[in-house]
Amino acid sequence: MGKSCLSYLRFCCCLFNSKPLQTSRFVSTSTFKTASNSREEITSLCSKGYIKEAIDIFKSEIWLDPSLFSNFLQACIIRKSLLMGKQLHSLIITSGCSNTFVSNHLLNMYSKFKDLQSAVALFDHMPRRNRMSCNIMINAYVQSGALDSARNVFDEMSHRNVATWNAMVAGLIQFEFNEEGLGLFSEMHELGFSPDEFTLGSILRGCAGLRCLYAGTQVHAYIMKYGFEFDLVVGSSLAHMYMKSGSLVEGEKVIDSMPARNVVAWNTLIAGKAQNGYSNEVLDNYNIMKLAGFRPDRITFVSVISSCSELATLGQGQQIHAEAIKAGACSVVAVISTLVSMYSRCGCLEDSVKAFVESEDVDSVLWSSMIAAYGFHGQGEEAIKLFERMEQEGLEANDVTFLSLFYACSHCGLKDEGVEFFDLMVEKYGLKPRLEHYTCIVDLLGRSGCLKEAEAMIRLMPVKADAIIWKTLLSACKKHKNADMASRAAEEVLRVDPHDSASYVLLSNIHASAKRWKDVSEVRKTMRDKKVKKEPGISWLEIKNQVHQFSVGDKSHPKSMEIDLYLNELTAEMKLRGYVPDTGSVLHDMDIEEKEYNLAHHSEKLAIAFALMNTCDGIPIRVMKNLRVCEDCHVAIKFISQIKYREIIVRDTSRFHHFKNGCCSCGDYW
Repeated sequence: MGKSCLSYLRFCCCLFNSKPLQTSRFVSTSTFKTASNSREEITSLCSKGYIKEAIDIFKSEIWLDPSLFSNFLQACIIRKSLLMGKQLHSLIITSGCSNTFVSNHLLNMYSKFKDLQSAVALFDHMPRRNRMSCNIMINAYVQSGALDSARNVFDEMSHRNVATWNAMVAGLIQFEFNEEGLGLFSEMHELGFSPDEFTLGSILRGCAGLRCLYAGTQVHAYIMKYGFEFDLVVGSSLAHMYMKSGSLVEGEKVIDSMPARNVVAWNTLIAGKAQNGYSNEVLDNYNIMKLAGFRPDRITFVSVISSCSELATLGQGQQIHAEAIKAGACSVVAVISTLVSMYSRCGCLEDSVKAFVESEDVDSVLWSSMIAAYGFHGQGEEAIKLFERMEQEGLEANDVTFLSLFYACSHCGLKDEGVEFFDLMVEKYGLKPRLEHYTCIVDLLGRSGCLKEAEAMIRLMPVKADAIIWKTLLSACKKHKNADMASRAAEEVLRVDPHDSASYVLLSNIHASAKRWKDVSEVRKTMRDKKVKKEPGISWLEIKNQVHQFSVGDKSHPKSMEIDLYLNELTAEMKLRGYVPDTGSVLHDMDIEEKEYNLAHHSEKLAIAFALMNTCDGIPIRVMKNLRVCEDCHVAIKFISQIKYREIIVRDTSRFHHFKNGCCSCGDYW
């Protein structure tokens, strides 16, 4: 007992020297001493983090009833003090306590603090374990990503309960072992265990991860059968599963049928619409959510800012950024990463850099977003410098980081650097390239004119080629006028996706460039027979929080006549400066005058003319386009930027073009 008292005295010294959790709310020890020495009061004091005072009053009771240590251990979790918890652990050892109940609380504390080493050591030396001990250990392993160890504990258990199955199923699905998670759920059901709301939530996330609508609808039937449809957690998970699987209507029905909505339900609805491309509806639902009295959180802001990014609506994005600051969500790395992406996609690279630099917390996702932003704006060298800084600061690059890096190298002609980074990803980081990585490298090689290498990579890569990678090669063939390889690439695309309009258009363009009008007619006839329609070119811009949209030869805009007159004057002035319309880029069999008219009324030119008519001098013009900028428009916009002393920023399908003083940031490489 002497040693125990000595340990207690040392322990109390540490406690008295530690900083109290809420000093201003502490009451005097004399006040505490007037209270009854009951378990309820110990629980009350510990729940507020007043460990020092509780021990001072109830030290005699601790030796009589060691299970009271559980309250003190819970208080350590509340105070987020692992050091204090370890001191308590020492006191428990010296007290001679071998109570499984107390040991489980110790195990839980180490698990909460993610101190896996201490948890494993304690678990291995526990003289007696029960089901709770194993459940806590499974959770501890799962939190640390040690799924094999978690599964070993799970498999060795002779008696399990629903919490055991939940821990293992949730762990597998958390780390995207969705098929294994669903398999374990089936085994659980066959053995007669009844899933609860936590099991169902995990399983629905697994179905969503696999985008397995069939399995998800089976789980939905189970939910209806056993009356879980009114549970908010289950309902939100069910809606998420439908939306992630592309069934937006069914997901909305689930949310509409819920007896009440909470923030999670609103976030599920908003995120589902964002993931399915309904960006305008995301903004509408965001406003309805606020009007209904719900406060957006960081998850809401990530979805809404992403939608502003897709729409390239800078004004709305800035407004929501201000709301995120007001809500205190801008300290969250995920929100900052989304802001970096949003400002980048709206053409404001400086604001992306500002959001990145001002972030206090950093992670690989944020750095990857900034690397992607540099690449999107044609600043490949800056992207590479940032990656090198990332390595120096000890942040580990992931597959998304390298995807952003390859993209940056591809759009800046940095072929050798891109190939080196591909080797680095495989050899140093041990990352397995996905199809998206191969597509980027094919694009990199194709743009650089290394068409044979690009085709060889597609045919030799260990993953199955899709239409996109062949279409990437086809686009490079058009750029470098390789008709033979283009025919092979087009054949591969149309074999995978017979209704891909872009491939027919590229083939038609290749024939038209060679003035083989008969072949052009045959391609277009095939398109008509298969009912394949070419995607129309559309450009849009935002002025005074209103989005204006234009298509080629558009006459629907209220000011179409004024725009037409303005364009005629602008074109005449451009011709005086040396502009010659590239009628060769009009791939139709028509006369020169018709071709010039067609060129002058491309959607991006209409949008720029409208912007020049309706904005003040010196204000940058930002135009977004759904297709690649054609060569004639690229030349024309350089002239316009010089004549009107305006910076014109155009986003097409692959990158941003910053036109200023007659030059473009892409260096005519796009």
